[in-house]
Formats: sequence, structure tokens, C-alpha cells
Amino acid sequence: MYVDDLIVTGASVEDIDRFKREMVARFRMSDLGALSYYRGIEVRQRKKELTLGQSVYALKLLERSGIAECKPCVTPMEEQLKLTKASTTAKVDATLYQNIIGGLSYLIHTRPNIAFAVGYVSRFMEDPRDDHWAAVKRLLRYVKGTVDQGIVFPKTSGSRLQLTVFSDADMAGDIDG
Repeated sequence: MYVDDLIVTGASVEDIDRFKREMVARFRMSDLGALSYYRGIEVRQRKKELTLGQSVYALKLLERSGIAECKPCVTPMEEQLKLTKASTTAKVDATLYQNIIGGLSYLIHTRPNIAFAVGYVSRFMEDPRDDHWAAVKRLLRYVKGTVDQGIVFPKTSGSRLQLTVFSDADMAGDIDG
């Protein structure tokens, strides 16, 4: 059997070290040290927190979209934006649109703050139009301004992990269905 990458994690350094010693005794392996990068996700381990981010991936996505030099904006979508599948604006390159939406979907792994906006613009992948693409570009401009954001896990001893989550859904405002 061949295993390319194995991430070992746990609450106790002693348990991790014991596990690694057992693995070395049974298998030929190398220890690459503390995790810093895995499948496009950057892992920053600090004394009081662990941060997962995708700044390099986000910058590549901006380049792929052709707006790497854009001005950043502070919100991912215009307030009360209403798009429709029945748009009559000019068609845009569906392959590029789908590629960028796919990239944004992968970025959600460490950027849940863009999940609603990505879900919204992904509704129009079948027949994307100029107004849909404008909304995607707005979202990309937001990514540009927040490229270093990610998920932060505070390191605390003896307490449970507590996450605070927000939702910005407006399904009642969906004019297509």
C-alpha cells in the first residue's frame, strides 16, 4: 500500500508523537513537520490560533477571471440584488463563467462568508448573461479586498470549540422560483 499524504492531528502532542513512532516502526515514512499547505488550503499555526485560508488560490482565481488588477469592494453583492434567468442582456462566455463559479465554490471551504453570493450567481450557469457576470465580478472584487481572510480556530485548553455563524439567505426574494 502506498499513501501519499497523511495528516495527523490531535489535542495531545504526546499522543501524536506516539502515533508517529508506531507508524515509523511499521512503515517507511518521512515526517514533513507541521502542516502548512494542503490541496490549495494554507494552514497557519500560531500559538493562540489555527487559521485556514486560500489567499494564493484566490489570487490565481482573480488572474484566471481577468480582473486581477481590479479595485476591491467591501461587500460580496449589491444590496437587494435581483437577477433572473430570463435576462435579456448579452450572453457571456458560459465556459469562463462556469469555471469561475467552480473556483469560487472551492474557495467557500475557507470563506463561508461568500457562500450565499456564490450560490446565488451559480443559478445562472446554464445561460449566463452580462448582468450575471457583473454580479460575479463584484464578488471577485470582494474576494480581492479580503484575500487574506480565512477560518480562524482559537486554541483554548479545556473548553469546547465555539463557532459563530451568520446567514444571509433571501429565498423569498427569488424571482425565478
